[in-house]
Formats: sequence, C-alpha cells, structure tokens
Amino acid sequence: MGTLKKKTLVVTGATRGIGKAIALRAARDGANIAVLGKTSEPHPKLRGTVSEAVAEIEAAGGQALGCICDVRFEDQVAEAVASTVARFGGIDVLVNNASAISLTDTRHTDMKRFDLMHQVNVRASFMCAKLCLPALERASNPHILNLAPPLNFEQRWFAPHTAYSIAKFGMSLCVLGMAGEFAKAGIAVNALWPKTVIATAAVENLLGGQSVVERSRHPSIVADAAHLILTAPSRMRSGNFFIDEEVLREVGVTDFEKYAVTPGAELLPDFFV
Repeated sequence: MGTLKKKTLVVTGATRGIGKAIALRAARDGANIAVLGKTSEPHPKLRGTVSEAVAEIEAAGGQALGCICDVRFEDQVAEAVASTVARFGGIDVLVNNASAISLTDTRHTDMKRFDLMHQVNVRASFMCAKLCLPALERASNPHILNLAPPLNFEQRWFAPHTAYSIAKFGMSLCVLGMAGEFAKAGIAVNALWPKTVIATAAVENLLGGQSVVERSRHPSIVADAAHLILTAPSRMRSGNFFIDEEVLREVGVTDFEKYAVTPGAELLPDFFV
C-alpha cells in the first residue's frame, strides 16, 4: 500500500461527504490537506463547516489549512492555492470534488441553476487545475482526481436532466483532455465515480431521503479507492475513468459489506453506470 504521508492535497468541497472522506483517509497517512469549502457557519440542513473539517483532519493525524472559498470565483481559488503553497511548500494532489446538482428537465431548469451547475462542476474543475498547475509541475508524484463519471454518452443519461449531465460530463471531458495535455509533465489526471449511490447530504436532502440512504454505501468506499489512485505512480496511471468498487477489487478486496449503510440491503446503482 502506498502512502500520502507529507503529501499536500487540495480538496474542494471538503467539509462533508466524499470530499471530507478523501481528506480524512489522506490525514490518516499524515498528509497535509487544504480544505476548500464555502461553509463557515453551521447550516440548518447541511452538516459540516470548514473549521470542523480542519479539526477532524488534525485529529486523524494530518495537518490542515481551512480555506473559506467559493470555487466559482477565481480570486478566491487563487488565494487558497497561494495560501496552500505558502503553508506547505507545494501541492501534490488536487481533488475536484465540489459539485452542484439539479435533476430537472429542460422546462424546469431555471438558468440560475444551470449556471450554478456549470460554474461549480466543470468551470471550477478546469480553473482549479489551471491554478494548481504550476505547483503540480514541481511535485514528484502529482495527481488530479475529478469526481466525475465515465464518458458514457447514452441518451438515457442525458434526457431526464440534460443540464446536470452536461455539467458533470464536462468534468469528465477535462480528464480526457488534461490527461493528454499534462502527460509530459508527469501529472496524472483521472476520474473516479461510485458504482452505487453514496450516502451524502445531497442524497439525504435532495435525492430521495432516508429510504435511499439506507440502500447506499458510505463515502469511505470512494475515499479508499481514491487513496489507491493517488498513491500510484502518476506517469503510469492517467486518463482513466475509475469506478470505486472496481479499483478495490483490483487489489483483492472482496467484502464490501463494511461500506454498506445497511448491511445486506439491495444497493441502488449510481447515475451514469
């Protein structure tokens, strides 16, 4: 097993869910984590703030830098990147996890929501990669990991929620292009997506509630898969669209019950797989 000890990760949307799980898994190795998130004060429906994530990361064994940052704004991301480099000396890994979702059809998608999804999903992923690039080029094993689906261009994944699908697949297209663009610099660019629904705040509050949560897996499965990807040699594994369970099966994991919210439950497949 590889390690992220003393590596520096920039994780967007790291205050809860998959982003925080990835950060905590790296923290257990002794990594440095820049926590990028908007939530500075407790939210009535969304658990987790930047300061709480920082405390959990440090309790897990890592070092953390809290960055109150809205990834839609270039100046805020640039400041967070500069602060990370100043604090930890560089950046080894960028995890583009922040995402916005609205599973609405064209008629019912207002343009404000359309713009939000494109700004947070594809535009922020592109911008974070652009702004982290100089530091990543100096790293010994640099990685960019987008929480994005495999490029599965089937009508059934677009027709019910065209705006969301375009925004999410835009993150995947960044992987395809940047993997080739950054290959000479040795920067791995990959995507990771869950096979099943993951129990996150979005699922609990927007996508079905507790009944769906009970048929989901914990974010730790995505975090464990991400750890394997991010500790691999960057020049040997780039341009891939990984599925969490498949990554873990490659290293011999066969028992996935520990990841289930309700052991023995029939799990729900995620979108795009």
